Amino acid sequence: MTNSIFFTGTDTEVGKTVVSMIMVHTLVERGYRVAAMKPVASGCTRTIDGLRNDDALKLIASSNIDLAYEQVNPYAFEPAIAPHLAAREVGTEIKLDHIRRSFRALARTADWIVVEGVGGWLVPLGKHFSVADLAAKLGGYVILVVAIRLGCINHALLSIESMQKSGVHLIAWIANMCHAQSDRAEENIATLEDLIPVPRMATVPFLPAPGRANKICFNLDLLNL
Repeated sequence: MTNSIFFTGTDTEVGKTVVSMIMVHTLVERGYRVAAMKPVASGCTRTIDGLRNDDALKLIASSNIDLAYEQVNPYAFEPAIAPHLAAREVGTEIKLDHIRRSFRALARTADWIVVEGVGGWLVPLGKHFSVADLAAKLGGYVILVVAIRLGCINHALLSIESMQKSGVHLIAWIANMCHAQSDRAEENIATLEDLIPVPRMATVPFLPAPGRANKICFNLDLLNL
């Protein structure tokens, strides 16, 4: 049976890729076969092999399974804009069932699949569905990455409220120190711990050069490991 983790964030550029990469590497070190997904990505680069997303390539490099790019990143868009707008601009439609088929294909060879969402929890992927619907469709554990900066308490609590209403299996949150300096960081983290109804899995220190070799002390007991 394949387990999965869906990392979402309080916004874009909050460290979802860094956390996802290190989680993949952590599970690999534990001896698991680990696949990764970035189902939807904007701002991709044209290459001789087609559109490629830097985050998706980093996730592939962290995995210990041979992964076809198109399974890791089924929807790649060149415009660096919201994914539903990018899809509309190129005349395509994001389909959750297509993403789930790629997910299931990866599950045939993996013990764990680490999925990185796009943007925040309610970023639209189509006219009537969002990242929240994608996470529900794939199932598995959901973890919220919170960038510790001004405004993070409001963003985190609104995200958590929506996640609870979505009925997904939210198990934890992660505090990401995405800036070298952040006023009242420890106090903000303490406030979030008091107000968020699930435990903090880790605090990610500021990483000037984030990569798969970075270590984070994840509370893996939350994954039943």
